[in-house]
Amino acid sequence: MRILLILFGLSLFPLEAKVLWQDFRLTYLYGENYRLGDPSRHVFTIEHAANTSWGDNFFFLDHMRFKDGTRTNYAELQPRFSLGKNTSGNYQFGPVTDVLLAAHIEMSSLATNYLYGAGVDLAVPGFRFVQANVYRRNNDKVANNWQLTLVWAYPFTLGNQQFLLDGFMDWASTSVDQRANLNLTPQLKWLASPHLGMESQLWLGIEYVFWRNKFGVADSPALRSHENNVNLLVKWHF
Repeated sequence: MRILLILFGLSLFPLEAKVLWQDFRLTYLYGENYRLGDPSRHVFTIEHAANTSWGDNFFFLDHMRFKDGTRTNYAELQPRFSLGKNTSGNYQFGPVTDVLLAAHIEMSSLATNYLYGAGVDLAVPGFRFVQANVYRRNNDKVANNWQLTLVWAYPFTLGNQQFLLDGFMDWASTSVDQRANLNLTPQLKWLASPHLGMESQLWLGIEYVFWRNKFGVADSPALRSHENNVNLLVKWHF
């Protein structure tokens, strides 16, 4: 079933796609209040975002390092196929500017989860972009469930300084072996590169993680899965 879903998804994308824009980013995070594992960790992330003639795509790879020397990797791939760009229909109504078929793959050494569904792009005043996606989760090690994902970016200035508030929210439904969980992760960043004479963008700031029932694990006195975690952040666009 998973192979058929992947092949179907690949068949939707043209063999030749024009890249309208793309962005590569490197991020370093450090926090000391993680749940479910070592509370202190360093996270190095490489990201690639692209908007193309067929839709858009986002990929990231987290490399995590712990105090005891353990190192782990986690990655996600999130392609979306635009109906507005690739069909003759009109998919603009109200705040909706496009309707997309959405896929999502979560990859780690412990499990690989396949998600599929639909999304919309929204025009919200002041925001660079707002996206909403609804997925059916095909989970590797636990029962399948549903997920709602929101993604946004809000640029603003204070004086002559540039800031960016962006992030995501994931809500996943309850199932027979996991609790409904909410992950809200915004980043607040200041553009430091103009003060350093850099042409590429360098951002400094914080990432705040608000997670309830992390990974679907019910919070209890014996196993705390509610996370409130502030990370120091450095992000370089290259």
